[in-house]
Amino acid sequence: MAAQQPTVFTPVTFSKYSKRVLLRTVFESGDGGLGFVDRKLVVGGWVKSSKEVIGDAVRPLVDASVKAAGDVLPLKAKDASCIEIVQSRIPIVRSLLRMLYGNNLHGGEKLETNVHQPPLPSTAFLVVNDGSCVANLQVVVESSLHQPIHLMPSGTCILVEGILKRVSVPGKHTVRLEVEKILHVGKVEKEKYPLSQKRIPMDVLRKFSYFRPRTSTVASVMRIRNALTFATHTFFQNHSFLYVQLPAITTTDSEGFSEKFHVTTLATKLAGKKVEPTEDKETDGVSLETLKAAVMEKSNLVKELERSEGNKEALAAAVQDLKRTNELALQLEARGKSKPESSKDKVNFHENFFPQETYLTVSGQLHLETYACALGNVYSCGPRFRADKIESAKHAAEMSMVEVEIAFAELEDAMNCADDLVKFLSKWVLDHCVDDMKFVEKRIDKTSIQRLESFISCSFEKVSYTAAIESLEKATPDQKHQHLKSLKFGAALTADHLSYLADTIYKKPVIVYNYPEGTKPFNVRLNDDGKTVAAFDVVLPKGGVVISGSQKEERLDVLMRRMGEMGLPREQYEWYLEIHRHGAVKHSGFSLAFDRFLLFTTGLTDIKDVIPFPRSFGKASD
Repeated sequence: MAAQQPTVFTPVTFSKYSKRVLLRTVFESGDGGLGFVDRKLVVGGWVKSSKEVIGDAVRPLVDASVKAAGDVLPLKAKDASCIEIVQSRIPIVRSLLRMLYGNNLHGGEKLETNVHQPPLPSTAFLVVNDGSCVANLQVVVESSLHQPIHLMPSGTCILVEGILKRVSVPGKHTVRLEVEKILHVGKVEKEKYPLSQKRIPMDVLRKFSYFRPRTSTVASVMRIRNALTFATHTFFQNHSFLYVQLPAITTTDSEGFSEKFHVTTLATKLAGKKVEPTEDKETDGVSLETLKAAVMEKSNLVKELERSEGNKEALAAAVQDLKRTNELALQLEARGKSKPESSKDKVNFHENFFPQETYLTVSGQLHLETYACALGNVYSCGPRFRADKIESAKHAAEMSMVEVEIAFAELEDAMNCADDLVKFLSKWVLDHCVDDMKFVEKRIDKTSIQRLESFISCSFEKVSYTAAIESLEKATPDQKHQHLKSLKFGAALTADHLSYLADTIYKKPVIVYNYPEGTKPFNVRLNDDGKTVAAFDVVLPKGGVVISGSQKEERLDVLMRRMGEMGLPREQYEWYLEIHRHGAVKHSGFSLAFDRFLLFTTGLTDIKDVIPFPRSFGKASD
């Protein structure tokens, strides 16, 4: 009978560019990895937890008569005392005996010789994750392959080759990788590694943005974020939208009243030099004309908040902001009237990289409109920046936005598209992030899956601004929400007002539309009643406002009149007016606050926990 040939295992690698198999491939095959049993795999990842099991074999004892270095022979059973056997099995006993008897025991006999004793064989059981999925893999490494002390610290990176085996007594793990070869070890300084401790609070993790994705929570959130990004592109590509890359640097404030980040290359030139205003009264990239326009807009905002009689914190912040802007305008005006001194150390702001005022974009909507008026249906995704000096769980200085513009479309069309997008994204997450959403449901928000499922099947409540005010007036809010009442037409609906509509009154997603003219940007189309504009907000229960949109004003005369009423410098928007002079078309669109939608999806409470590297007021470190 022919001898049985030994089994030859060929390594299985599924990641084309890193020569390893992703754990997602193993665990999402439908059988928990059993389909890969007895196959050789190359796996890489980071150690989440570990334990070491000392082998049953007795530590070899050294015969004192053996003189040659490295010659280690086991003593015969009759030569080994019981206490020596115990010492060899349990090292702590040897330490205790040394404390009690010193170096001598049994009538002056030396307890241990100075001959080196090799460590007992052991097995390291490592729980490893590679970031591709929620599931972890148990990796078994014998001490003969590598010292366990270098493999076991949390955060250690390993790349290993071994055979996948079925666990004899299934528990947390149904399979494990029995390692045959160590290909790489990335050691960790355990005392300095911030993730060595378990269950670190989210606010503490924000200090270590570069390590956060190694935690189970942030890893799941980032995989969901990736899925939502892909789903967004899929939705618009399936509906024949074209993707347009929009600029991060702009000369225009798309809303007309935003707090903006100024872009300048003069920072290094300002060091140690006396700064004087130039002839056009510019300083720090801000003109006197712009400041006066800002004062007018901030005054209007204060008046609106006063009329609403709600959100006292927002009112106080707006008043303080107006005061600061007024003071700056007065200072700049005073400088302009004074005679500038001649000095070779003056800074000429015309030496800036850009000859005019430039900002990090607050919104790409105006630029996107120009492409909608040529290509039809377009969308864009990217970072948008606001320099609002506030601390808020729903706001960051840099946030991701999805902006959409649809040619030959009116307000109703944009609202329907927004409705479909929210439902599509919700269903995509449930279909493609099953394990991650189960993790979210278990660890973060028990209602997360149920909430998304309910949105897919329900119809969104469409409520006009006037009807929304009437609903708030009729409601009987508890003590906490008493400030939401006493609204008059023209008052701005705050985030609290809108959330109360969705969370308490309608208990479902709400679309509020036809806002008063003074509460929305200059380019929103004026309705036939002359009082309201064609704008809308999509409000989700527990999510707040995630989409804001409008039909844009295509009538040049109306647009120019509104710009004048808001005190906007016409020269700054001349390029935008051009598309209304030549081939104007009705068009509508909206912006999805991507980070806020992700916050709503996962049930987390602070937007900084869903942004990979969050930037907020006073915080910009990596």
